[in-house]
Amino acid sequence: MVYQGVILKGIGGFYYVEAADKVIECRARGLFRKQGLTPLPGDKVTVRAQGDDTNVIEEIHERKNSFLRPPVANIDLLIIVVSTDEPKPNYYVIDKMTALASSKGIEAVIAITKTDLSSPQEIKSVYSKAGYKTFSINNVDGGGACELRKLLSNKVSVFTGNTGVGKSSLLNNISPELRLETAQISEKLGRGRHTTRQVEFFSVAGGYVADTPGFAAIDIRDSDLDCSNLQFQFAEFEPYLGNCRFTGCAHLKDKGCAITPAVEKGEIGRTRYESYMLMYEELQEEMW
Repeated sequence: MVYQGVILKGIGGFYYVEAADKVIECRARGLFRKQGLTPLPGDKVTVRAQGDDTNVIEEIHERKNSFLRPPVANIDLLIIVVSTDEPKPNYYVIDKMTALASSKGIEAVIAITKTDLSSPQEIKSVYSKAGYKTFSINNVDGGGACELRKLLSNKVSVFTGNTGVGKSSLLNNISPELRLETAQISEKLGRGRHTTRQVEFFSVAGGYVADTPGFAAIDIRDSDLDCSNLQFQFAEFEPYLGNCRFTGCAHLKDKGCAITPAVEKGEIGRTRYESYMLMYEELQEEMW
């Protein structure tokens, strides 16, 4: 039998594909290794069930996007989870995620958790001004989770963010039947323990969602970002691009730059601009 399905997860050389209302355990064809192609969660695939319990992924369909970290494919939404406190928000990490999402044609959404600890207003203001959809969720009572759940319908979504921000708790509030493992923040270290050990997709709200292993930083060398296209990954820059005095302006407080005055006037968020400058410098270092 031949099935069309979606890879939910991969462990130890086995892949688990949802197809025909069931989950099929498969191996991948050796040909993929020769082609330098690794099946990823989120991949749309063709599976051949051999009838002797040896099921094989015959084909990996064309991807519209993919990430190396976390290893996923065909993403519609990147839900960037950030907590108001414990741990405090790291705007540079968040902005790296939004830039990476933009460069791959993925819609980024900001989910603010732990609103019972501190007000989400400052974070919400930064990203609402930048044009992102933002949601505030109280992980204690689940308040606000239903609004985010509506956005997941018929989408393939990845939940990501720093360790300890409450990704698994948020997913449990969105879809209680998942019962994902959670962990408390370490008082000694001030950060959470990893509770998610591999990428795994779950069926939620008529779509697929994944809780990904937490990480403290993203390496933008894993992307197609460079100094020439970084400016286009900050949507709030768009009205000002082309208005700089000099062609090829890097927007690093250059003379005659149209971006810098917009930052001073509060039209572009200062933390967003600072993230842009840091990313530009990081990418520039990679060129040498």
